[in-house]
Amino acid sequence: MKPGIRLRSAVCDTEVIVIKAGAENLVLECGGLPMIEAGMRPGQRSKLDPRLSGGSEVGKRYGDLSRDLEVLCVRSGAGTLALSGQPLPVISARPLPSAD
Repeated sequence: MKPGIRLRSAVCDTEVIVIKAGAENLVLECGGLPMIEAGMRPGQRSKLDPRLSGGSEVGKRYGDLSRDLEVLCVRSGAGTLALSGQPLPVISARPLPSAD
């Protein structure tokens, strides 16, 4: 994974753009299966893992800051974004400094 790459789910409509990729060889998953590059087509659409079917929301940033991974959801879907089966949390916006 590299920053700027667009990935899509093999099991739902979810699409993300990688913002930060970290130094490790991380495999981003959605709905229980690894995500693929947006231009690629899965051979046959697989079934969504019911444990990872919480969905993803367009416009939200997901990631694991301890692994320096951050992605932006550009198309929502039924699958949950995850790393090694562990769901990725939504990264909340940092508060702006006070103008006092």
